[in-house]
Amino acid sequence: MLAYLATRQFSFWEVLVVDDGSSDATAQCVSGYAASHPGVRLLSNPGNRGKGYSVKHGMLAAEGEWILFTDADLSSPIAELDVLLAAATREHAQVAIGSRALDRSLVGVHQPAVREYAGRVFNLLMRAVTGVDFQDTQCGFKLYHSEAARRIFPLQQLDGFGADVEDLFIAKLLDIKAIEVPVRWNNAEGSKVSVLNGLDSFLDPLRIRLLQLRGKYATGGR
Repeated sequence: MLAYLATRQFSFWEVLVVDDGSSDATAQCVSGYAASHPGVRLLSNPGNRGKGYSVKHGMLAAEGEWILFTDADLSSPIAELDVLLAAATREHAQVAIGSRALDRSLVGVHQPAVREYAGRVFNLLMRAVTGVDFQDTQCGFKLYHSEAARRIFPLQQLDGFGADVEDLFIAKLLDIKAIEVPVRWNNAEGSKVSVLNGLDSFLDPLRIRLLQLRGKYATGGR
């Protein structure tokens, strides 16, 4: 990732690593690396809070004009940032989300069939319940302009995987333009998402609608 950043003429860049209460040596490794690489920062969650919380933590701590969040396994190569940034600039969008669904020929290594079809079913449910009209909300490769991030993420309520949908739902409520862009992607083995967590995610679109009815997405949030 740092090698890629070194080849780009960005006036500013940083890499934030969000540690979600890991029990291995992740935090120590990142801290040691950051000591000799000023562009790298470690953010530590208060315990294990989930993907949504981690993304929100990183987004609100980031200092750049454009903020990319990516899964640590780099299932989408970091160079796909060029694709998202070009699309956002061309379409005058403040949010550009990577998608595996728009051009499946860009998927080099697929997920197991059960997970892939479950994702398609989830997407149909999500679109029906929330009105968020994207074919792939769960790809962990998304670009937000800092102005959009400062408006969206303080209103986020969910800490788990449903936050991906929630953030796009909030963008829609705030009339922030978001686009979906096909990106290269390869499934990385070793996912720690349990079956129970996966099933629970199917309730998140309903939770989002309930949160909206309770006024949680009005300015001021929680």
